[in-house]
Amino acid sequence: VLFLLLSFQLYSKQYVVSGYVRDNSSNESLISATVFDTISTKGIITNAYGYYPIILQEGDVNLRFSYSGYQTQYCKFDLKKDTLLNVSLSPVTELSEVVVVGDRKGLGAEGNQMSAISIPKQVIQNLPSLAGEVDVIKSIQLLPGVQSGSEGSTGLYVRGGGPDENLILLDGVPLYNVNHLGGLFSVFNADAIKDVTLYKGNFPARFGSRLSSVLDVRQNDGNAKTYHGTVSVGLLATRLNFEGPIYKEKTTFNISARRTYFDLLMQPIIMSLGAGDNALNTAGYYFYDLNARFSHKFSESDRLTVSFYSGDDAAYFNYRYKDKSELEKNNFGLRWGNIVTSVNWSHVYNSKLFSELMVSYTRYRFRVNTGYEYKNKEDSSYTESFGMKFSSNVDDVTAQYNLDYNPHPNHYLKFGVNYIFHIFKPSVMTYKYQMEAIPLDTTIGAKQLYTHETALYAEDTWDIHKRVKLNYGLRGSFYFTDKKVYPSVEPRVGLRLLLMKDFSFKASYSFMSQYIHLLSSSNLTLPTDLWVPVTSKIPAMKSHQVAGGLFYDLLNQVHFSVEAYYKLMNNIIEYKEGSSYMLSPEGWEEKVVVGKGWSYGVEFLIQRNIGKISGWIAYTWSKSQRLFDREGMVLNYGKPFYAKYDRRHDLSIVLIYKPTKKIDLSATFIYATGNRGSLSTQVAPDGTPLYEERNNYSLPDYHRLDLGINFHFARKKQREGEHILNISCYNVYNHKNPYMVYVDGNDLIGVSLFPIIPSISYTFKF
Repeated sequence: VLFLLLSFQLYSKQYVVSGYVRDNSSNESLISATVFDTISTKGIITNAYGYYPIILQEGDVNLRFSYSGYQTQYCKFDLKKDTLLNVSLSPVTELSEVVVVGDRKGLGAEGNQMSAISIPKQVIQNLPSLAGEVDVIKSIQLLPGVQSGSEGSTGLYVRGGGPDENLILLDGVPLYNVNHLGGLFSVFNADAIKDVTLYKGNFPARFGSRLSSVLDVRQNDGNAKTYHGTVSVGLLATRLNFEGPIYKEKTTFNISARRTYFDLLMQPIIMSLGAGDNALNTAGYYFYDLNARFSHKFSESDRLTVSFYSGDDAAYFNYRYKDKSELEKNNFGLRWGNIVTSVNWSHVYNSKLFSELMVSYTRYRFRVNTGYEYKNKEDSSYTESFGMKFSSNVDDVTAQYNLDYNPHPNHYLKFGVNYIFHIFKPSVMTYKYQMEAIPLDTTIGAKQLYTHETALYAEDTWDIHKRVKLNYGLRGSFYFTDKKVYPSVEPRVGLRLLLMKDFSFKASYSFMSQYIHLLSSSNLTLPTDLWVPVTSKIPAMKSHQVAGGLFYDLLNQVHFSVEAYYKLMNNIIEYKEGSSYMLSPEGWEEKVVVGKGWSYGVEFLIQRNIGKISGWIAYTWSKSQRLFDREGMVLNYGKPFYAKYDRRHDLSIVLIYKPTKKIDLSATFIYATGNRGSLSTQVAPDGTPLYEERNNYSLPDYHRLDLGINFHFARKKQREGEHILNISCYNVYNHKNPYMVYVDGNDLIGVSLFPIIPSISYTFKF
């Protein structure tokens, strides 16, 4: 960075045009809006706060400001000095433009970024929903290079990587678990979200700590001009959102809440089914999300933002029997969830230098408890009770400081530092047992692990020529644990070569390191995520990824892209067959094996951006394999095997049709080859199943059609609000997609989860 700063030669008569790009109706900042000078062909995109600086020669300039779903605006003037230019863009009156990959974030043919995907909020809200709940991650799964784990899952498997290899950020803060209802829904309430971007490769140096992807989700700041709200009622949950100004146009808020009511509706039925003269049953399940964001603008140069998220899943069952002679109780509880909070201060030092300071806290916690109690009223000395509690926690405290610096028309620098204090409590199990007067109380695995992670990064976007653009960077990370330091130097580079107007070739290389692992027991299907840090026995995961592709924008209406990639992953881990930390939480280092993996594939995307009919077709051909052949860490007899979620073909077709202002029609079709699993080919004399090869069987091909329609009913007076009725149908032709198979004699029996599921929801916006 110092070399670059010293080597830049300032041209004479150059000035900086800087400012913010905002939504005209709400004054919300627009992330990654494009600012482009049509005369000099220089361009830049706004940062996470909507800020941009662009250095131009003295004289005539013609700046074009554009953003998906908004009317493009031009500003033509004679540049004679540094100029502050704030621009407000107006939303289009109709959804005539739906852009998934385009000028935003520099993802189109002329931009330098590849292997990245962005979906506007309005597209997510128009797609068919399940039980009336639109979902951010399920929308991401419809794009090339991204696979869902299984039927209904919100897991992300990106370019052959596992679900633990994704850095999922909410306002820049990591989330360790993003699943509700066992993965049927994600934790992201679409009403609270402003911007969603997924990076599959060509990773900017500011991102690290994971191998396969970065999902960057940003929340709404809140309307700075007027109060607005949304109430949505579906078959599964109710959502509320309220936003507006607190003080003039300086302080804003946005609060969203969501909760299911399945437990409330089913409780009377469950109680009546189990009711008896002396018995009482209660059982239920629910999840909730609470999002809040407050922002205060001290001046055009200083802004303070506070973000908060809390979400939990809870399942419970209680049985109670009581009569004159005895009392018996059984209970079971399962709970998991996240808490995230952050404080951000952004400051503009001058027109060329922008800074962001953030302090944050995130926590993921998983808990299971079960208990039994019996009392004999006729013999008060006889009491029997048993209780078991299991918990796993991860807590992070983070501080980071980021700088954006634009010293030269052809260079745009980003550099910064971040520090994370990790607190791991991988597994704690408490037993309590009492028989008559003999008590037993013991705790296993209560040790906490404290680790520290620090990273420095610098990256530069260099306009070498109007046809050649280079993005290069370096990230240095250091992990401190067990009085040892684990360093890593991670180079990143991306090249864009504009072959002709609207047609380009792009290539990239990324080296990534990951210092934490996710252990998921092969015996359980519950969300029993156990996060553990690297140790002397379990090294950090590393990956090398190269990618190249061709990109073509046809008349700014149809986008074509094809990307090929190869990824090598080292030090990935898996549980040994049959291992379970629930049964014995201590010694988890001895229950895993360390190996390597590789994946490669080709991704195709065809997308129509503009018009009454829009959408995309995404296809991925890929292979993903694993090898565990180290001494004492052998799986599959030391031979390569396909990963569980290796799928040769993935096809998604998405269509959105808007015949009138009052009707939106949508359809999604998904086809994929089946996930892999292990089936025994022989049985030992003692009845133990024997396997010739790990993951030797593929489930039948998966395919599904979903349909949706939105009816908009708006009053003549805008203040009276808008009513939206959504009717969706999941798995329209009721295809039974096997979730798993089991052997019954000589037959394979498939088990399916979701048949055809029609749903309806009602939304009122005011």
